[in-house]
Amino acid sequence: MSRSLILALAAQPLLTEAADSTHAANPIRKVVNLLQNLQKKVEAEGEKAEELYSKFMCYCRTSGGDLQASIDASDAKIPQLAASIEASKGRMTQLKADLKSHQADRRAAKDAMSEATALREKEKATFDKNNADLNANLAAARKATAAIEKGMGSSFLQTAAADVLRKVVNSRESMLDADRQEVLAFLSGTQGGKYAPASGEIVGILKQMADTMDADEKDMVAQEAAAVKDYEGLMAAKKKEVASLTHSVETKTARVGELGVEIVTLENDASDTAEALAEDQAFNKDLAKNCAEKTGIHEEEKKVRAQEIVALADTIQVLNADDALDLFKKTLPGAGSSFLQMQSTESVRAHARAILSDARSKAGGDRHNLDFVLLALRGQGFGKIIKLIDGMVVTLKKEQGDDEDKKEFCEKSLDLADDKKKGLERTGSDLEKTIADQQESLATLTEEIAALKAGIVALDKQVEEATAQRQAESAEYADLMKSDTAAKELILFAKNRLNKFYNVALYKAPPKRELSEDDQIYVNEGGDIPTEAPGGIANTGIAAFVQVSTHKDAPPPPPATAAAYTKKAGGSNGVIAMMDLLVQDLDVETQVAETDEKNAQKEYEQLISDSADKRRLDSKSLTDKEGGKADTEGALEKNRGEKKANLRALMGTEKYIADLHGECDWLIKYFDVRKEARNNEIDSLTKAKAVLSGADYSF
Repeated sequence: MSRSLILALAAQPLLTEAADSTHAANPIRKVVNLLQNLQKKVEAEGEKAEELYSKFMCYCRTSGGDLQASIDASDAKIPQLAASIEASKGRMTQLKADLKSHQADRRAAKDAMSEATALREKEKATFDKNNADLNANLAAARKATAAIEKGMGSSFLQTAAADVLRKVVNSRESMLDADRQEVLAFLSGTQGGKYAPASGEIVGILKQMADTMDADEKDMVAQEAAAVKDYEGLMAAKKKEVASLTHSVETKTARVGELGVEIVTLENDASDTAEALAEDQAFNKDLAKNCAEKTGIHEEEKKVRAQEIVALADTIQVLNADDALDLFKKTLPGAGSSFLQMQSTESVRAHARAILSDARSKAGGDRHNLDFVLLALRGQGFGKIIKLIDGMVVTLKKEQGDDEDKKEFCEKSLDLADDKKKGLERTGSDLEKTIADQQESLATLTEEIAALKAGIVALDKQVEEATAQRQAESAEYADLMKSDTAAKELILFAKNRLNKFYNVALYKAPPKRELSEDDQIYVNEGGDIPTEAPGGIANTGIAAFVQVSTHKDAPPPPPATAAAYTKKAGGSNGVIAMMDLLVQDLDVETQVAETDEKNAQKEYEQLISDSADKRRLDSKSLTDKEGGKADTEGALEKNRGEKKANLRALMGTEKYIADLHGECDWLIKYFDVRKEARNNEIDSLTKAKAVLSGADYSF
């Protein structure tokens, strides 16, 4: 129950019947307010509908995208967020309860310290007074004893110490009446009648009295020392308790701020996710049909909504017109209630009311406490009013304590939240720089990877071309070797044929033909195996490796008749020598070709080896750079996620700070004003209570 409601209930029995009947509030103002609120609601709904329609049509144009995946992810995420929010709110509730308890305990400990200090000061003042009195009494008793023992009793009776001793004897309850009478008789100085002072007895009584007072003084000092020790122990314990509670308050205030940001962030995330899920489900339900029908429905709703807004605006304009307001003021007057002014002729009541009225006029604003006491002063008895004032003073002090706790909480929470915001901003800036560096590295790696791939392709092409060239050269070499061999054999065959005619001694007969077993049996039986033409070049059996034209020209005219034949032995020798030179040239050409082939093959093999090494190194570099690119892309994606999470946390922190400002700025701004007003109010209530209690208090 709120403080205002408690005060209203407390003051209700104080009210008397009103002088005029109470009127209800002007209903037209309520109607206009409702119409204006309705107009705002319609406009807000229109804006929301326009936003949803734009999103819907955008989705229709993009064919939905990964809508189902988004729905599934949102379905899984919402319960998790709800559980996290519920858990965080539970922790927040517990933390706030603990924080409030710690603040109350700390305030109670400080109050206990203040009370203990006040009590100690009071006890110390009492001790000092009692101790001084006891020492004065003890001194008086000892002076009297010394004076009597010296026979100077009559002179002692003329001193101030005798008056002190007389008061002590009269007030000392533990003293026997007979002893009291003896001492009083001595102190009165009476010498007549039946009384005959016995100085010895009086000295004994006084010594016994002094011993008792001395013992009382020692007990008093011991009790004071014990009280001081207890007070110091209590203060030490309370200071330790206050320090511990202050640490707990600061720690839990910081945790409340962190949880506040966490809850706001989670709620924003949950709200965004739920809104996205609802929109996705609505879009996914009947997308084809809705895409076709949505435009017409939206335009119709837009038209109807515009008509509704115009109707509401016209109605508000009619009801808000100056002439209409004048008419409504006459026909529907606003409500106004007042309390009956009660009059009292009692000067005390008037005095207290004057104090409170003066405080009320200085305070200004909404001071219900003083209003209710002023109201109570018009009809209630002083006892109830004093009780009401005491309750109000307690309430005001509690309110001040709550304001102090709230101010402390606000200042610490704002400071912690601001530190967190700055940290998140620094983190965001660092992440942006890191992301920019990673994007630059990624671009560089992409270029290097493309260059390596192009280099490997070019290298493979070079190797392929070199291999094709080597194969062509090798084939050419093989053809050359076959041709040279065939040419050499043919020349040697021709030379041998010439030797058969010109130099029989140098002729080498061809090897005998080896017959197969069947042919040999056939020859042995007298058969004749036909000789097959050797084939090849001119039926020499030497294969030809050149293309021979198959075109036959017309036969030339018959030559002239030759002269008589003679052997050309001399000419044949020159031919044979030329043949030998040709064979030598073929041998040289063969050797040169073999050397060139070996060198070319060696160079080719070296090229292949070098290319393989380069390709292996380039492939390894390509693999490393592709791995580095993948790592950079992964790190970039991670940092982008962290940047997004950091941004969400920053937005949550900023919203939490905004909420704190909305909750705390007014209190912090007007804290001193409210405290001063409260103190003035308490002072006025205290003065009024003093007047009502009978004090002669004027202002």
